[in-house]
Amino acid sequence: MRIAVTGSIATDHLMTFPGRFTDQLVADQLHTVSLSFLVDNLDVRRGGVGANIAFGMGTLGTRPILVGAAGADFDEYRAWLDRHGVDTGSVRISEVLHTARFVCTTDADHNQIGSFYTGAMSEARLIELQSVADRVGGLDLVSIGADDPEAMLRHTEECRTRSIPFAADFSQQIARMNGEEIRILLDGATYLFSNEYEKGLIESKTGWSDEQILSKVGHRVTTLGARGVRIERAGHDPIEVHCAEEERKADPTGVGDAFRAGFLSGLAWGVGLERSAQVGCMLATLVIETVGTQEYTLRRTHFMDRFTKAYGDEAAAEVRVHLS
Repeated sequence: MRIAVTGSIATDHLMTFPGRFTDQLVADQLHTVSLSFLVDNLDVRRGGVGANIAFGMGTLGTRPILVGAAGADFDEYRAWLDRHGVDTGSVRISEVLHTARFVCTTDADHNQIGSFYTGAMSEARLIELQSVADRVGGLDLVSIGADDPEAMLRHTEECRTRSIPFAADFSQQIARMNGEEIRILLDGATYLFSNEYEKGLIESKTGWSDEQILSKVGHRVTTLGARGVRIERAGHDPIEVHCAEEERKADPTGVGDAFRAGFLSGLAWGVGLERSAQVGCMLATLVIETVGTQEYTLRRTHFMDRFTKAYGDEAAAEVRVHLS
């Protein structure tokens, strides 16, 4: 099963200031702020919704096709993804813009000052999915994740026009989208991904009830935080899957992307909805135990031992053959 993952490609530049921002602010001079902070450390991490999901799928061996836009500074990031089983041949490289970048400084009170540079991400709207399909010999599913909004709309319309099954996954972009855009993006989706809060926001913005949305998508996949995930289909009882036990909780960033990577990998293996959700929850657990969205290591024996403990021998037997 050939799955294309569209979405943002970015790097995060995270700095720590040992003092407090508030101590540097002068009340009667806030109209003319000019500040510079001497930071203690700098962490540069690979990120972006599309790249995070593709990385997770690559570690599971499902060879996803990453579709997005990056800058000429993408070479090192590309090599990392290639080494972890991601097909980066359909990433558009901008001739004039850098890869999207998030720059953030956190102080001693965990206050943050950050900026997001969209950069090359704005060129994702120029990508034709048909050219991706031609290169790899066809597409069985396109996951449309948070990206340049125009790109998300264009990819969705192209999937409909060319009868390519697609998954709608708005995540960070849902806040800036209006009801009409959300209705366009989800109508006809084979899968609709969201967390519990986003589920309510989708219903509020579209004006559609839960039942109406279920009539317009094949499957509604809602992550429930520590409670796991729920999968709904019109006319079927919901499937609920609990989370695997955590060894520690280090950083929740990228947990949702990891769940999607595991779920999509399960679909590629053909192990069914419940097993796919279990794989997604297990991979998400690895990410929450690690600082950084792509810094975890998938050791297959360790993964399967924990998967077996969480979901039982029968589930493990179905999944193990695909990880061997």
